[in-house]
Amino acid sequence: MTGALWLGIDMGGTATRWVARDAGGALVARGTQAGATGLLFDAASRTAFVEALAGCAAAAPGPLQGAVLGITGSGLQPDDDLIATAAGALDLAAARVQALNDMVLAWHTAFPRGGGHLVLAGTGSVGLSVDAGGGITLVGGRGALIDDGGSGAWIALRALDRVWRAIDHAGHPEGVKILARHLFAAIGGEDWEDTRRYVYGRDRGAIGRLATAVAAAAHEGDAAALEILHHAGQELARLGHALIARCGAAPVGLTGGVLALHPAIAAAMRADLPGVDLQPMTLDAAAHAAAMARDRFLPEAR
Repeated sequence: MTGALWLGIDMGGTATRWVARDAGGALVARGTQAGATGLLFDAASRTAFVEALAGCAAAAPGPLQGAVLGITGSGLQPDDDLIATAAGALDLAAARVQALNDMVLAWHTAFPRGGGHLVLAGTGSVGLSVDAGGGITLVGGRGALIDDGGSGAWIALRALDRVWRAIDHAGHPEGVKILARHLFAAIGGEDWEDTRRYVYGRDRGAIGRLATAVAAAAHEGDAAALEILHHAGQELARLGHALIARCGAAPVGLTGGVLALHPAIAAAMRADLPGVDLQPMTLDAAAHAAAMARDRFLPEAR
């Protein structure tokens, strides 16, 4: 066992990643626990939240002195119940725990000294900026039923719509055969019943993963798939435009798995954001959260 540690956590629906740093700031350990969210509206969700955090604390190779958490599904304002629940799971005083929305943590990771906007595109999509006073501007991010333009789920649903409309008119996927082949292989069948069960019987993450099938079709030259990915880039560029219009000119960081699907997405973004400093980023939010925890809580531990 090592000495006192400061913990950083990046909690998502599919995984909870943690990093521990020592008093000198060195990264001592990292790991992964089951996913959870900050939507503590029922007993099962609360249990998953507590178990994920307790697992992080148990895996850390030393006593914890403070923690900063980025939590998917949490609000943008402090939530006393969430902080108290997290503190109990980590065996820390509530005053030694800071809980942020995971998107806000991502922004701090991307722009630790401020001065930028961030567009995140994974299963969902959102744009975020934080001003010098800590004020948060959020654009998009309304979920797949309303928007999430350019996200993995958005790409998958647009592709399925194109395929099934083609089948409606011709009885087979006329003009989108490559796209249909990749989508149906990922779904596990070519019948409407297979699609229905996959889309309506699984979560948003499973739908978002179908975006890789769309990208595979685009890499084979499927025109419909390429059009959808181009449109996805335009949708993500819209988030950048909205942030610039509301918060002023600044570099726009780009992060998330969607950007790695196909070059057409980033190309469309650059075409729609001429003159904007676009910065693709790979973020280690848990590591940055651990550094934030050390900076925030180390003086209190002395």
